[in-house]
Amino acid sequence: MDYNLADLFESVVDAVPEREALVCLDLPGTGAERRLTYAELDAAANRVAHHLTGAGFRPGEHVGLHLYNGVAYLQTLFGCLKARLVPVNVNYRYVEDELVHLYRDAELTALVFDADFTARVAGALPRTERLRHLLRVGTPPAHAPRLDAVDLAEAEAGAPSGRGFGPRSGDDLFIIYTGGTTGLPKGVMWRQEDLFFAGLGGGDPTGTPVASPGELAERVAAGGAGLTFFPAAPLMHGTATLTSLIAFHYGQRLVLHRSFSPLDVLRTVARERVSAVSLVGDAMLRPLVDALRGPLAGTDLSALFTVSSSGAILSETVRADFAELAPKVLLINNFGSSESGFNGTATADTAPEKGFRIHVNERTAVVDPGTLEPVPPGVPGRIAQRGHVPLGYWRDEEKTAETFFERDGERWVLLGDMATVDADGVVTVLGRGSQCVNTGGEKVYPEEVEQALKAHPDVYDALVTGVPDAVWGQRVAAVVQPRAGARAPGLEEIQNHCRARLAGYKIPRQLVVTAEIRRSPSGKADYRWAQAVAAQATGPA
Repeated sequence: MDYNLADLFESVVDAVPEREALVCLDLPGTGAERRLTYAELDAAANRVAHHLTGAGFRPGEHVGLHLYNGVAYLQTLFGCLKARLVPVNVNYRYVEDELVHLYRDAELTALVFDADFTARVAGALPRTERLRHLLRVGTPPAHAPRLDAVDLAEAEAGAPSGRGFGPRSGDDLFIIYTGGTTGLPKGVMWRQEDLFFAGLGGGDPTGTPVASPGELAERVAAGGAGLTFFPAAPLMHGTATLTSLIAFHYGQRLVLHRSFSPLDVLRTVARERVSAVSLVGDAMLRPLVDALRGPLAGTDLSALFTVSSSGAILSETVRADFAELAPKVLLINNFGSSESGFNGTATADTAPEKGFRIHVNERTAVVDPGTLEPVPPGVPGRIAQRGHVPLGYWRDEEKTAETFFERDGERWVLLGDMATVDADGVVTVLGRGSQCVNTGGEKVYPEEVEQALKAHPDVYDALVTGVPDAVWGQRVAAVVQPRAGARAPGLEEIQNHCRARLAGYKIPRQLVVTAEIRRSPSGKADYRWAQAVAAQATGPA
């Protein structure tokens, strides 16, 4: 057996077949729930795999997962892996033109989609000539266009539940499409063995990866049940999918909601005795804080051990608010990406005036983007990771050459984040180089200013961008969403607030107040939107 994700999952199933694996709540149209043991989830995935192979799909072909959170997402994911097909996550917020790009760029030949998306799939289909098989989950809306799609429930009913698949490899691909904060989505190509170690912890929650594939099931059988993982973000984003795989590799239980609702999340944490919640930044944690202060004050969080954020930095203010309401819960600010997996966790002293400081793993370094050599302490560079890293970007040789390199016989990935490192090896993340604002020759990283803005008591959320300036080239512009019921702060007030936390050249020179900050469903910033909003505003207010 290799470090293949399907092989590893099956080994866990065989070790604990009757243990509860998955709880899916808020099923569409019913509000009901569905609970599956490891054996039942395995059988459900086998049926999808047999249906796809019976329909003529062969190893290496790409299958799109255009789905909300639910059983169908995970059984399709594992079904693809079992049949050596490549699952591809599809952002369900995309409109037709964006879907056409992703369907074509990913070279999808099959698509499993939620019935709610029938109209968008139908609109994109005529321009995606490779797609030859559609699987629909659920009943389409009454006025949805007709599509030649197979109902997933019918496909399952006609397929065997046993395995009977051929040998697999740790070299089999796993592709994560990431939109990032700018540009078109890109498919990050992982060997499954590399993803297992870099993104899933190598199968061990204590920090010691397994020494062989067979050891994973041995640890699961010896460890017992008792933990419940709850990824609050959509599975279409890497953070939630990787959290799910980690839960299964530990032989523990996973809870899912179809979509994010702060009230439902907290009720589920209490009812299902959730141990660990994973989410993305303030956009998800702040609504939980508001609910704990309001309608769900006193919610039983006694089983909750950790809340972790990946993909977006938790602000100091929101962390402090949550710590006040849930003092026994460990709040973890993780740092990682679709291109690197896990890099490290924030230090206890992370704050706007000190920056986002992280303890990194031994495979992470800060390098000069020109020479690719490690930078001296205090000198800005780009974060890079070596060892178990992706092969590159799907169908993008130019971007692959810019991002991935080899040194001393090891593969490296060069991330977009700028950072410095101190003498003790602690890394301070400055921000995305692509979003850096150049004002009079000084570099301003948006994330740093955003952290300071969100420490203001009347600011609910904020994004920072650069807009053209006749004197300085660019000026720093802040797009701010006030707290509900709070007055909107003015530019002078915002500037005075930031002066105690930031150097003068980093202070916003323009303020735009908006009813809502636009982010992706996982909480990632939409900087293209912020830049357009700031550019349309006239003057400093």
